[in-house]
Amino acid sequence: MIELNTIILQFAEQGEKTGWSYIEIPADLAQQLKPGNKKSFRVKGMLDDFAVSGMALMPMGGGNFIMALKTEIRKAIRKNAGATLQVRLEVDNEHKVEVPDDLQECFEFEPEALGFFNSLPKSHRDYFIKWIEQAKTNETRAKRIINTVNAMLRKWGYSKMMREMKRD
Repeated sequence: MIELNTIILQFAEQGEKTGWSYIEIPADLAQQLKPGNKKSFRVKGMLDDFAVSGMALMPMGGGNFIMALKTEIRKAIRKNAGATLQVRLEVDNEHKVEVPDDLQECFEFEPEALGFFNSLPKSHRDYFIKWIEQAKTNETRAKRIINTVNAMLRKWGYSKMMREMKRD
């Protein structure tokens, strides 16, 4: 487990990350969690007194990692960019994201889409799955599954799909 006090940061103009609130995990602490690792991985722990799990630490170059703080988390901890945050983290090996049955069923009709989906790194597949799982209505969920399958057929990653959807 690592512990640190850090400041919540926010990306200015940074492509798809523009506006994200996040914390930075210095390289030496990230290496204590997962020695030799340079890829995204999941962590669990505490942000102040708020428990989190399945949070992604993403590499940012130079060995440092970041953890994005979604609106729900910032509301729960009642803090925004510029605030100090007490962080305690450890690797989360239990957090597994599985392909939902309804998405898997669609992939059975589109084996090419499934092939591309399976070629993506696990962390990238998880973006699609979590996006589908966060749908609040069945109609939204169905649309997200269709968009995911179509993105796989076009060999698009998650960010490319989201950019193309905004254009439509």
